[in-house]
This record gives sequence, C-alpha cells and structure tokens, in this order.
Amino acid sequence: MTRRNSAKLASLSLTTLTWIIVFITVFPILWMVFTSLHSNSEILNGITSLALPSPQWSNYQNMWETVNFAVYFRNSLLICGLTTVFAGAFAVMAGYALARFRFAGSRTVSLSIVSTQMIPGIMFLFPIYLMFLWIKQALGIPMINTYWGMILVYTAFYTPISIWIMRSFFVSIPRDLEESAVIDGCTKFQAFYKVILPLSVPGIIATCIYIFLTAWDELLFAWVLTTSSDVQTIPVGIRLFVGQYNTRYDLLMAASTVVTLPVMAIFFMTQRYFISGMTAGAVKG
Repeated sequence: MTRRNSAKLASLSLTTLTWIIVFITVFPILWMVFTSLHSNSEILNGITSLALPSPQWSNYQNMWETVNFAVYFRNSLLICGLTTVFAGAFAVMAGYALARFRFAGSRTVSLSIVSTQMIPGIMFLFPIYLMFLWIKQALGIPMINTYWGMILVYTAFYTPISIWIMRSFFVSIPRDLEESAVIDGCTKFQAFYKVILPLSVPGIIATCIYIFLTAWDELLFAWVLTTSSDVQTIPVGIRLFVGQYNTRYDLLMAASTVVTLPVMAIFFMTQRYFISGMTAGAVKG
C-alpha cells in the first residue's frame, strides 16, 4: 500500500469515526425532540418515530401549565446565574494568584484544589444538610429551602475546578506582558486589570459556561436542600412528571427539550471561546 493510499484510508477512517460520534451524540437529542411531539399513549404503545403525522404541539403548553414550569425556570436562571458570577469571580482572582505568585504552601493549595474533585459530591450532602440545620438553630439564619443556601452550595462546589481552569489559562499567558506594563508605570493590579484580564476573556467565558451548565443540570442537592417550588430548580421540576403509578413521558420529553435546546444554543454561540479557553493551558501549565 502506497503512502498516498495509507493517508486516504486514515482520512476516511477518521471521517467515518467522526460521523459515528456525531450520530451517537445527536440522535438521542433528536429522538427526545420528536418524542415530545407524540401523545403519551403513543409513547406507551411504542409508537415513536421521526415521522410525525399529527405532532402534539399542545404538549409544550400542557407541560408549562401542569407544574407551573415557569417558576422552576426562573429559579434555575437566578441560582445558576448568581452561582456563575460568584464562582467565576473567585476563580479569576484565585487562579491568577496561584499562577503568578509563589508563597508558602502554594503548591499544596493547588494540589488540594485538584484533589477535591476526586471526592464524590454525595459524600458532602449529609454534612451540608446538618450544617444548614445548625446555622438555622444557632444563628437563626434559614439556609435550607432558600436561594442563598443553594447558591452557597453550588459556589463552593464549582469554584475549585474553576480555579484550576483559570490557573491553567493564566499560566499560558507570558509574564513578559505584565513586566512590560509594570515598567511602563502600571501597578500589579493595573497590569492585571488592563493587560491580563482582556487577554483572559476566552478563559473566563469557558469557565463561566462550565459553571452555568454544571449548575443547570444539578439534581441531588436541589432535590434534598429544597422542598418548595418557590426555590426548586428545573431538574426537580422535571421529576414531577414521573409519578409512582403514572409517568407523563410526553410532558417529560417536552420539558427536557425546553431545558436542553436553549443551553445548547448558548454553547454553540460561544463554543469558540469555550474551546480556546479550555485548551489554553495545554501547552504550558
């Protein structure tokens, strides 16, 4: 086999593999969307296909009204949005400090941040629940079933990995840029604010997207730490369509579609920043 034939075969194999991965990724989403347009009886009878002789658009209206889905949507936007702001801000500041400054225990701090990701989140559930109960009893500050309780938990969980992402990004930025700014009369803070921060926009966007998407999909803590629909998020609201004796698969798929497609749209619009931000620390770090 000649070198040219080998190159063609390798290219064909790579293209085929790419399309297989795309199919495996996209097909479940398409199936979810088309299933949401079938009636529940059709789904239970196994009559689901990409062909829709009579699409049930009313499923979306029924889904929105059955469990007052707008409230869960609002709660998710508020909790995930503020979590992204707080965790993103902490990640930028701490990531820059770990990337640029050397202090006693800096390496230990960096390794500790990574090690926290090896611990399953469910192990923290009971201690956090007991801690929130103690705060309520000792200080009179309600934490369970509140927006700020959920925001605090999410911020605490997503900040460590976000710090590591931002640290990797800052390490990839040459120190010479800051040194030149300092020589020109900038303080350390001015060099960070005027030089480094604008260059860090792809990394910041990637980190914020990661935080938002992860918080948007979280169910365990939202299910345990909230009991009222006034605070509960979308994943908890979706579970309401799953009953003990009856499951509304049509409304379940409609809700899943409403939750998934906007987030996918945001990701595709910002994927350029996400990819460049996530890969920035691959060369140096």
